[in-house]
Amino acid sequence: MNALTLVFASLCVFALGYRFYGLWIAKNVLKLDPNRVTPACSINDDHDYVPTQKFMLFGFHFSSISAAGPLIGPILAAQYGYMPGALWILAGSVLGGAVHDMVVLFCSVRHKGRSLANIAKQEVGPAVGHVCSVAVLFIVLLTLAGLSISVINAMFNSPWGTFTVVITIPIAFLLGLCIRFRPNSMVLWTFLAVFALLLSILVGPFVAENPFLKSVFTLKRQTLAWFIPIYGFVASVLPIWLLLGPRGYLSTYFKLGTIFGLALSILIVRPSILMTPFTPFIHGGGPNLSGPMFPFLFITIACGAVSGFHAVIGTGTTPKMVKNEKDVLFVGYGAMLAEGFVAIMALVSACTLIPADYYAISASPETFKAMNLAPVDLEALGLAVREDIQGRPGGAVTLAVGMSNIFASIPFMTSLVSYWYHFAIMFMAVFILSAIDSGTRVGRFFLQELLGQFIPRFNDKRWWPGIVTTSALFSAGWGFLVVTGDINSIWPLFGMSNQLLASCALIIATCMLIRLGRVKYAICAAAPGLFLAFITLWAGYKQIFETYLARRQMALSFLGLVIMALMAFILIRTIIRWFSLMVIKKTETDAYGDQVLTLTEE
Repeated sequence: MNALTLVFASLCVFALGYRFYGLWIAKNVLKLDPNRVTPACSINDDHDYVPTQKFMLFGFHFSSISAAGPLIGPILAAQYGYMPGALWILAGSVLGGAVHDMVVLFCSVRHKGRSLANIAKQEVGPAVGHVCSVAVLFIVLLTLAGLSISVINAMFNSPWGTFTVVITIPIAFLLGLCIRFRPNSMVLWTFLAVFALLLSILVGPFVAENPFLKSVFTLKRQTLAWFIPIYGFVASVLPIWLLLGPRGYLSTYFKLGTIFGLALSILIVRPSILMTPFTPFIHGGGPNLSGPMFPFLFITIACGAVSGFHAVIGTGTTPKMVKNEKDVLFVGYGAMLAEGFVAIMALVSACTLIPADYYAISASPETFKAMNLAPVDLEALGLAVREDIQGRPGGAVTLAVGMSNIFASIPFMTSLVSYWYHFAIMFMAVFILSAIDSGTRVGRFFLQELLGQFIPRFNDKRWWPGIVTTSALFSAGWGFLVVTGDINSIWPLFGMSNQLLASCALIIATCMLIRLGRVKYAICAAAPGLFLAFITLWAGYKQIFETYLARRQMALSFLGLVIMALMAFILIRTIIRWFSLMVIKKTETDAYGDQVLTLTEE
């Protein structure tokens, strides 16, 4: 199959989904009201609640939700063949993920930008709200750990790659200062920042060859494992406009530019997909995922199709920045479709590699040796990109090699393959660091709310001792998992918990839609929520009892069981709330003149 066919078909599906299904939900289900004052405008504190122009907010939101998930998941799932991943990404994004993101963002905007746990508390009950707080903390910890391990596996002992990633931090910092104090020159600052990013790639060979700079940027895995959580702590403490906002804005256009540049390269090169539609690993026993395609495909490709982590962002930072309620469609539904396209491009990049080379890069050396396969172009690819690429599990290096191989196939680009490779590593890293920025900040919000139940002062989001304390505790929590874990143990648990959170978010949002008197339309959120609950609990059961316990990984088994129990409690209590609302016959009028089944605090 030609890669161009898959890319073109995906663009058509996403465009039709936005034009018809997304717009229908915005008008008929959510009834977005452009005249309704959003919390960004009514609370505006110039720190967390900041009215933001919709294109910049789209950039920030897209960069926050689209971390390594839409890249790593499809690459790992390529072991099943290209067809299962492609079908799940397309159907999951349009019917599940984009609906999830838009509906959850709408719910938070209507609840003054509060978290998913707070929404659950108001819409379902206090017990569900408290359980949701604990569950989300667990899940965000696992998410940030899984994403961080991936970028660490790509950066360690790679001075050129590490330099291009680290330099993005001061560039984003300076861009934030420039936009803050000279907002009228935003186009100029954006151009200079993008130029600085590209320049950092060009000077990479000098860094790799200079003895002093090489020693500075050649970092061991353990060193990077400490550095990433420290960075997350700093980013979560600083004002949103100083680092998180400009990084999200800058990295989004960098990411989208790269993805569409890759799509243009596929149009020119027209590479063939060398991976078969289905492989023997659909029945289990694969090098990356030991479980069968059903149900493990649906927890492996998480963020590229449906993602509970998006609910954390959609009820954390983004709703505090929505300037006009009408922007919920563009930001929520649109950003998820863009992420789905990223997932398709990642899948294509991996599947254009020779299968034996794909397995040699993305599997551990011991696992690949047991497969009795002989690499074909691996040595030549390694020499071309000037890196040791074999045995780099986690997906980042597989993606970078696949992308650079496509770019280098363009006429006159062959000699630049090493630059394309490191450009792809930077592309991957800015995805992840943007999510670490937002994820740690949102985790801090959740932890403040949780501690605020016992120490009320923590509820003050501007109290600096509370900000610093909760940021440090949360960063230390996921940092511990980064230091002690690996991608093969963390990613399945992350996928399971991530999809369970998406299911819970959809079901809680369904509860709010029913309360607002939109019972006949609530199926658009309820159906994907119930499907995810079934498929993910099935996958979680198999992962815990057939893998973790069999390998005596007791800590992961315990975490998995706790998360499944917490989510099951939320699901059952929320569905009971559905039926209690649907028996109400008499409606009430809320403060905005809308007819609802019952009133609640917003």
